[in-house]
Amino acid sequence: MNSNIQGDTLKNQNYEFAILVDSCCDVPEEYLEKYPIYVLPLRINYKGKSYRDRIDISPEEIYRKLSIEIPTTSLPEYSDVEEVFDNIIKDGYNKIISISISSNLSGTFNLIRLVSEEFKEKGIDIYLFDTKNIAIGSGMYAISVADNLEEGKSYKETIQLLKSEYGNSKVFFCVETLEYLRKGGRIGRVASMLGSALGVKPIITCDEDGTYCIAGKERGSKRCIKKVIALVNEFASRGKKAQISIMCSGERIELPEIKNKLEQLLPNSIVKIQGQISPVLGVHVGPGLIGIAVLINV
Repeated sequence: MNSNIQGDTLKNQNYEFAILVDSCCDVPEEYLEKYPIYVLPLRINYKGKSYRDRIDISPEEIYRKLSIEIPTTSLPEYSDVEEVFDNIIKDGYNKIISISISSNLSGTFNLIRLVSEEFKEKGIDIYLFDTKNIAIGSGMYAISVADNLEEGKSYKETIQLLKSEYGNSKVFFCVETLEYLRKGGRIGRVASMLGSALGVKPIITCDEDGTYCIAGKERGSKRCIKKVIALVNEFASRGKKAQISIMCSGERIELPEIKNKLEQLLPNSIVKIQGQISPVLGVHVGPGLIGIAVLINV
């Protein structure tokens, strides 16, 4: 898996700039293999041992162990960030677009900003983009940047396009339980749902500030998924066309059916099933989540 902090010989194919993402952006493997995208892993911490997200531990391992121990998560080490910048430079790049999950949900953006200052002093151009989003909702911006790279757009032109796209990505999560968000202290305004009646499933998204909020709630998984599809359709319809990514935590057999439904509703959109969310995010939401992200082209 091309999700570690070191580069490889496939990275530099005369592209003008590199792309840095954190592991919670959930950028699809096909993009990691094709483009100069470098992934900075967050950390998953059990008693006595720390794992790098998607490198040392898989989502499946996380879910198997949840009944025994719920781990904590943490930022990358300062040295991890230095190492990924060093590897980007070694691979021949002096321009970097860095894309991070919301600074109001994680300190990763601010850590990268801090470390980037020493590299800017060395003459490296670094543009930092706080998506105010999470998971593949953040990763959709990286996909767009990679598409611009493929089309031969310049570093400066891509930055302007990225700025213009801000707010065009939205992710909706149908969550099986709030137990793990509650235990991780990450539910904020979602806390009011904890006293809800048995069987009510919350739909979580990010607001304009990049914090979790409730987009809806339905009784039962089927109705929750139906509502998420309706919300995705509503958001996607604001643009001329859309890219849509479907992800999950653990085993969910409904993904192909969801894909078919979205393709029927939005025939001008590209809909893909992208697999599992990152282990770090899996710690926070537990198994059973379905997430759908939309990036609209206005």
